[in-house]
Amino acid sequence: MWLPGKARQQAPGWPDYLADRAARAEHPLLNDYFSAGCPDPATPIGEVPMAALDIETTGLDPRRHAIVSVGVVPFSLARIPLRERRYWVLKPARVLTEKSVTLHRITHAEVENAPDLAEILPELLGLLKGKVTVVHYRHIERPFLDSGIQARLGEGVRFPMIDTMSLEARLHRQSLWSRFRRWLGRPPVSIRLHNSRERYGLPAYQGHHALVDALATAELLQAQVANRYSPETPVSELWS
Repeated sequence: MWLPGKARQQAPGWPDYLADRAARAEHPLLNDYFSAGCPDPATPIGEVPMAALDIETTGLDPRRHAIVSVGVVPFSLARIPLRERRYWVLKPARVLTEKSVTLHRITHAEVENAPDLAEILPELLGLLKGKVTVVHYRHIERPFLDSGIQARLGEGVRFPMIDTMSLEARLHRQSLWSRFRRWLGRPPVSIRLHNSRERYGLPAYQGHHALVDALATAELLQAQVANRYSPETPVSELWS
């Protein structure tokens, strides 16, 4: 059985995976999402419609923690139409912790009357469908979305993502030069969102806000492609 999260060489299987899910999905929202498919793997990244996504959570474990805010910024390599941005504060299924409030600055009062994830799913999936989702560290967005949707619709969701942190890791964590640095005992280069943006001369934004981080991620991918790839790079070389 094909597994979408496996090595990059298997990424061109995404269109088949989405088509298979469209045929099997029982919930109308998921059927609609999967039926929209995704770009052909050979499509140049410059022609791909994308949506930057950031999810802020109450912790790192989707089994014990919950989504507290979501930001989405549709974009392409050429432009970022900010009028299409969306941001939601959500009421998490679990009580906010003091650490979470300090980190995200989202208080108990703000979430008290906030919607549940289920209420925003039609709009959220509508913004993402047919596009390639771009995140900074897919190991947060992918499992939390999958777990959250599974709990509400009875079916999970997986789809291709371009992970800007993973693209930075290819250069700064997996290259021969980075291995040589480790051999010399030097600390690894930071691939966090703020530090990655700084390397491309992008301005510093306030972190841990889902909408701001989504915008920051969209700008980072634009800079990565401009500096290290090309608008002609096939999307399959970038997605996971």
